[in-house]
Amino acid sequence: MEHDYIHEQHSVHLVIYHIIWCPKRRRKVLVGPVHDRLKQLIEDVVDENGWQIIQLAIQPDHVHLLLRSNPYTLPTDIARVIKGRSSHHLRQEYPHLLKMPSLWTRSTFYSTAGNVSSEIIQHYIEKQSTE
Repeated sequence: MEHDYIHEQHSVHLVIYHIIWCPKRRRKVLVGPVHDRLKQLIEDVVDENGWQIIQLAIQPDHVHLLLRSNPYTLPTDIARVIKGRSSHHLRQEYPHLLKMPSLWTRSTFYSTAGNVSSEIIQHYIEKQSTE
């Protein structure tokens, strides 16, 4: 998988983040219709912000997102927006999620794809999907 650099008026960039987050207490709630709705919500937020999903894997107890962004958006802001919007809608639409104190943990893993090739990350995500 090769990615082209983005050329703007005063900059050239290629910004790829690997972001992982989990439901509170690592509960396996991201299944069935919750899984499908979460996928839709993540895709909507990504499209609205001009980011690009390279790979998305939603497991019952965690989410892997390999995402292309821009140099102006912090990865913490990306996760905050996605986790906030998805928590709001999922808890509103699926009342059983209201039994949890919050949908997501406060912890989030962030990595850039600079030290490890994005192919290796993508392979890892695909492998996680089959386990």
